[in-house]
Amino acid sequence: MSLVIKNLQKNFDKHTAVDNISLHVDKGEMFGMLGANGAGKTTTFRMILGLLDPSAGTVTWNGSPVTYKRTSLIGYLPEERGLFPKLTVKEQLLYLMKLKGMHKQNIIREMKHWLERFQVEEYENKKIEELSKGNQQKIQFMAAVLHKPELLILDEPFSGLDPVNSDMLKAAVLDLQNAGTTIVFSSHQMRNVEELCEDLIMLKKGKAVLQGNLREIKRSYGMKSISIRADYNLDFLSSVPGVLSLQKTKDGATVKVENVSIAEDLFRSIAEKGFVRKFEVEEPSLHDIFIDKAGGDQDE
Repeated sequence: MSLVIKNLQKNFDKHTAVDNISLHVDKGEMFGMLGANGAGKTTTFRMILGLLDPSAGTVTWNGSPVTYKRTSLIGYLPEERGLFPKLTVKEQLLYLMKLKGMHKQNIIREMKHWLERFQVEEYENKKIEELSKGNQQKIQFMAAVLHKPELLILDEPFSGLDPVNSDMLKAAVLDLQNAGTTIVFSSHQMRNVEELCEDLIMLKKGKAVLQGNLREIKRSYGMKSISIRADYNLDFLSSVPGVLSLQKTKDGATVKVENVSIAEDLFRSIAEKGFVRKFEVEEPSLHDIFIDKAGGDQDE
């Protein structure tokens, strides 16, 4: 089983929201889709789900397009939440899961399992509008996974969650992946993407500007960070050729350079000034890469 996107494009009048992207996500893989607001992530998700027709290209899950008849195979957590505020949690989940073809007895069993897992059993008969945003997010997630989908699409799943609930949701996502669920998700929280994904695509104005294995991307990326600790002022490093930026730290500085070949010149420059306590070349974080590649993208 796999999600296959080939030369996908979506035009709205003269605006191209998604511009010729292709990707392949295998069964049980966790795949990240990154980009600033307006980059085309949500439009791509809607085409995967069959909610929007592509202007060009194809999307298939296990060799066939996603249609309403296959909706029970797919789970979707939208960025814009869609719960009915006047319904109780139980009423909400019963209604949505019946649309997925589940029987009431199975819905109740799965609901109680997830309510217990997310430590919100007491909210079963509370109205959605009575819950905090974080707990509403948990219920929205349950609505995406209660029917045990083969493919799960999560659009900004960690938005609005505190660190404790974010870790709780992250653990649930990993368990679903380990059980064989294929997961595609977007997030502005780069740390979560680094922890969860092996492969990713980064979009800017609908185009793929970066794609592949995260570890290989970081290893091969030209820009590097150098962490330096010294007992003297390091501001002079900002004028060294090849230095992109200098950020002071408590006991030194973090310097971003164009490529690792500059490190030797940089070390010589500071060693001439005195004792160097630490000089460590680090791969760029996904946050650094995101800012470098997609930082100029704008909202639609």
